[in-house]
Amino acid sequence: MTTTSKTPLLDTIHTPADLRRLPESDLAQVAAELRHETIDAVSVTGGHLGAGLGVIELTVALHYVFDTPRDRLIWDVGHQSYPHKILTGRRDRIRTLRKGGGLSGFTKRTESEYDPFGAAHSSTSISAGLGMAVASVLAEKPVNVVAVIGDGAMSAGMAYEAMNNAGAMHSRLIIILNDNDMSIAPPSGALANYLARLVSGGAYRSVRETAKQLGKHLPKFIYERARKTEEFARNFWVGGTMFEELGIYYVGPIDGHNIDHLLPVLKNVRDAKGGPILVHVVTQKGKGYGPAEAAKDKHHAVNMFDVVTGTQVKPKANAPSYTRVFADALIKEAERDDKIVALTAAMPSGTGLDLFEKVFPQRTFDVGIAEQHAVTFAGGLATEGFKPFCAIYSTFLQRAYDQVVHDIAIQHLPVRFALDRAGLVGADGATHAGSFDVCYLGILPGFVVMAAANEAELVHMVATAAAYNEGPIAFRYPRGEGVGIELPERGEILPIGRGRIVREGGKVAILSLGTRLAAALKAAEDLAAYGVSTTVADARFAKPLDLELLFQLAVNHEILVTIEEGSIGGFGAFVTQAILEEGLLDGRRAHGLKLRSMVLPDVFMDHDKPEKMYEKAGLDAKGIVAKVLETLGRSKDATQVLIA
Repeated sequence: MTTTSKTPLLDTIHTPADLRRLPESDLAQVAAELRHETIDAVSVTGGHLGAGLGVIELTVALHYVFDTPRDRLIWDVGHQSYPHKILTGRRDRIRTLRKGGGLSGFTKRTESEYDPFGAAHSSTSISAGLGMAVASVLAEKPVNVVAVIGDGAMSAGMAYEAMNNAGAMHSRLIIILNDNDMSIAPPSGALANYLARLVSGGAYRSVRETAKQLGKHLPKFIYERARKTEEFARNFWVGGTMFEELGIYYVGPIDGHNIDHLLPVLKNVRDAKGGPILVHVVTQKGKGYGPAEAAKDKHHAVNMFDVVTGTQVKPKANAPSYTRVFADALIKEAERDDKIVALTAAMPSGTGLDLFEKVFPQRTFDVGIAEQHAVTFAGGLATEGFKPFCAIYSTFLQRAYDQVVHDIAIQHLPVRFALDRAGLVGADGATHAGSFDVCYLGILPGFVVMAAANEAELVHMVATAAAYNEGPIAFRYPRGEGVGIELPERGEILPIGRGRIVREGGKVAILSLGTRLAAALKAAEDLAAYGVSTTVADARFAKPLDLELLFQLAVNHEILVTIEEGSIGGFGAFVTQAILEEGLLDGRRAHGLKLRSMVLPDVFMDHDKPEKMYEKAGLDAKGIVAKVLETLGRSKDATQVLIA
């Protein structure tokens, strides 16, 4: 983490063009200063630290060798993009990372011309890069396209689909495989780096291509034997057989923290002609910062922390997180039922399944970044009588929607989907928000969709899902802490499709789905001050709807307001459809009913604190009160509420 005593160089770098004016001998100092700046910035903002520290030297080398932004540099996922942001004109804003109005925690096209492709979900970089490479050929404007992808992201099928396509098309694309965990090849040393430099050079590739052309005039059996001999010899020393079979020229492994090793190889592949090339770079996550190197997760994601000790500032916890409540509840159910198994897609700690695994290691499956496989794998388990709980963030389940439809829903398989991070997620912003799951699951025939109003309800829903064997069932819950309600020793099995009335009133009914229930109850109290008597109900189920409860609310109240932490087309739309079909708006049963639906705005909301995001969306207590007063024709009062 220490820098040299020379004049600081990072202060002179405002864009990569400034970096490229420096002599190569200065780049090690730039890297040291960049590492120090990254650590200091993230200590203030929190965020993803370890991944960025692992690519400091690689970031410097890439921007030095390639003519960015003319050459396209794509960072897969974006966890490692903070050093890239510092070098590309955003250093003055780097301490606004993940804050309202500040820099995104991921690459973002609208943020900088140096971010040619937005990221946050993994394994997209090679596909996007291939599209850019082909576009440059079609437009007759040749540029270099570089996709940096981590070894973990290589567990997703999309990466292999893209490489297979690139190899078959013989497209000009440079793939940097950042190997910081999987250890695909043995640690690189001087010989490996020398060989990487040699085989990436034009001379070797030219001789190899010439030999290929000459060999085609030889008898086929001789040519094939020669080709396999060359392939065996090269892969014996440098590896990469898998990539070669996909039609991608393999170079590496090389030391990703040694700029003297990186520069000549990157220059060689930049100047090479022909098809796609993969450069295998070995790095260490958290490199150069002792606390990160020592941490089990290499400080992948951190809160604010003390730079000297690495001690993170822990937020005061008034209640356990929803994730922890889910994990504890599932463990208790699994203790009673040996058919319960749990699956996740590379997020064991994020979903709480690391806790489940400690108790039931043989019944826990982390399939890597492979949500599609996870869903169908769970379906296979269900066909054999097991009870799979597929714990995936709401936003990540979107990647497996075809499997949810065709492999689970159509076959009525009892897979249990635990959807963490439902609703808005704060600092991770639009890419990680769980805005759409009620919509995309609720339209599927035979799917049961629940939403927990608080952590006690979540315990009940885990028990309900464990007991439900008639088909697929999902329950959603948000990121962060619960409301501090007392938890039951064991969850109750809820009647499918039945909600509950939480507060009795007369004029207005608020029907809430999910954790907006607390805001709805607060709104009911505030409305009482305006002389408005309000019923509050917890729907519990988006599908099937509790029609008896719904029609009771519609018939007995002047106004019915639905509220949910999801997009248009979800719970509110289902309620509207049911009321229309029942004829409750044509005066036959509900005289003058005014129906309103409160949902997330029809935009992708930028990152901020969750409470501020819900305030902007109008889904807090103040927003609910204003909506009710406006519907009652008291616009002046509603305006005063919003201003207050």
